[in-house]
Amino acid sequence: MSTDWSKRTQAVHGGTRRSQWGEVSEAIFLTQGFVYETAEQAEARFIDCGPDEFIYARYGNPTVAMFEERIAALEGGEDAFATASGMAAVNGALVSMLKAGDHVVSAKALFGSCLYILENILTRYGVEVTFVDGTDLEQWRAAVRPGTKAVFFESMSNPTLEVIDIAAVSEIAHAVGAKVVVDNVFSTPVFSRAIEQGADVVVYSATKHIDGQGRALGGVIIGSREFIRGTVEPYLKHTGGALSPFNAWIMLKGIETMALRVNAQAETAQKLAEALEGHPALARTLYPGLKSHAQNALVQTQLGGKGGTVLSLDLKGGKAAAFRFLNALTIPVISNNLGDAKSIATHPATTTHQRLSEEQRAALGITPGLIRFSVGLEDAGDLLADLRQALEASRG
Repeated sequence: MSTDWSKRTQAVHGGTRRSQWGEVSEAIFLTQGFVYETAEQAEARFIDCGPDEFIYARYGNPTVAMFEERIAALEGGEDAFATASGMAAVNGALVSMLKAGDHVVSAKALFGSCLYILENILTRYGVEVTFVDGTDLEQWRAAVRPGTKAVFFESMSNPTLEVIDIAAVSEIAHAVGAKVVVDNVFSTPVFSRAIEQGADVVVYSATKHIDGQGRALGGVIIGSREFIRGTVEPYLKHTGGALSPFNAWIMLKGIETMALRVNAQAETAQKLAEALEGHPALARTLYPGLKSHAQNALVQTQLGGKGGTVLSLDLKGGKAAAFRFLNALTIPVISNNLGDAKSIATHPATTTHQRLSEEQRAALGITPGLIRFSVGLEDAGDLLADLRQALEASRG
């Protein structure tokens, strides 16, 4: 498969395998296992399974392999391993490479489940974790040390949309021999160049922009072939976090239109953020594409000036105002996903980050009035009118 194709072309053709029937759309291989022509062939495959040889669906599958190759090509990685969900990917990327006594440095602004893995699971098994302000390079420099095994961060944090300098943090981490693991969901495979900028491992929840249409769970880990096949694959194939072939097929179909969707969503998000900034009902309008955003200059170099598909609105009236706002919306749905064709509004303090203490949420900038707004494919004018009327309703 050509490596000279642009992302748009890779998104349509990357990793394609066709059966003897020559189908146009990728085939779904819904099978739990595979048949061997001879006992000798079965023995040989268990000793050394080739790239187009398969043993068991938990280990690999032709449809899943197409998804893995396509997303790796888009991200600029050598290989990928697909997982049952985004959190299976985060867990698989970290746990597969760590052991008792290892040290990890992580940004503290993370999705609640990511925090749980770092605070509760890794430490339970003897991994030391140090948390830093991901936007402060001096804190990264102070926290890493000889023997630090990995650093972890969301390239754009959930839900306060801080943007972390991938190239600078990678340079700091690599100086002590640490691997850089980036959760890249908010940056999207469309705008990201994380591996080019220094990341060793990139993790996605494919549930978000890759499917992007609210249909299926999935995740993926992208990195060097040595890391994916030598470290990640043994862990995941034995612990069972494999992606369903049907879900892999959905992701393949999603990738084909992802650039069109994500660019349109980001364009609308920029319009909404600019129109709503300074609204009297809002204490803050958070969007990386705004010139007022603290990391807007970094957005220009790291993401090509694209602020992503999500903005956050901090209502002055706290939780009561946020709930009035949510209940007044007529177009967006209230849910806890993002990166979907439908606009989605989320109240992180009572949903995605509710398990954190009030002090932890405050430290992360997750106020009682904060709304995470994932922009869909609806008309920008319709969305703006709806948001404005909901903001008026929020004032009571």
